[in-house]
Amino acid sequence: MSDVDPKPLIRAEREQIKPHQGALVWLTGLSGSGKTTLARAVERKLHALEVHTYRLDGDVVRDGLNADLGFSPEDRRENVRRIAEVGRLMVDAGLVVLVAVIAPYAKDRATTRARFSEGDFFEVWVDTPLAVCEQRDPKGLYKRARAGELTDFTGISAPYEEPQSPELRAIGGGDLDEQRDRVIQMLREAGKLG
Repeated sequence: MSDVDPKPLIRAEREQIKPHQGALVWLTGLSGSGKTTLARAVERKLHALEVHTYRLDGDVVRDGLNADLGFSPEDRRENVRRIAEVGRLMVDAGLVVLVAVIAPYAKDRATTRARFSEGDFFEVWVDTPLAVCEQRDPKGLYKRARAGELTDFTGISAPYEEPQSPELRAIGGGDLDEQRDRVIQMLREAGKLG
């Protein structure tokens, strides 16, 4: 007789060996708003606290999983859907997942939220004014969009629908350590961290 239980592992069993529970933090905002910078800072701090994390960055995901997608509204919707499904699997594995993606449409973000169990999805709006994002322009995308070289560029030739009820509104130009700590405190207050 085998001593291996043939039943599949469930999330609660995976979380028993971790000092925290699975969760997804969805950082949304304009290009250049500081989503990725904030996600990296939160990831580093959580790692130091021995929290198992993974960061899904929109640009990195587009290099592989979503390399076949463009920037039309339909492709943006599919980009968000795929990232959400990968994130959902990681949350089931008991990880704290940090997603840094523009996700410009409120409907797509609402659909994403609906795919998660209550209390597992945390929307963080990295609220940075368009003028600041354009001034930062780390990849030169705003300049190209203003010159007409890029079409369907969020904030210029395509809309960004601001979140109406995010769990947290991070100040994109605020102190990074303070914004990082606010995200971590949000997870603590939700009972996700030990």
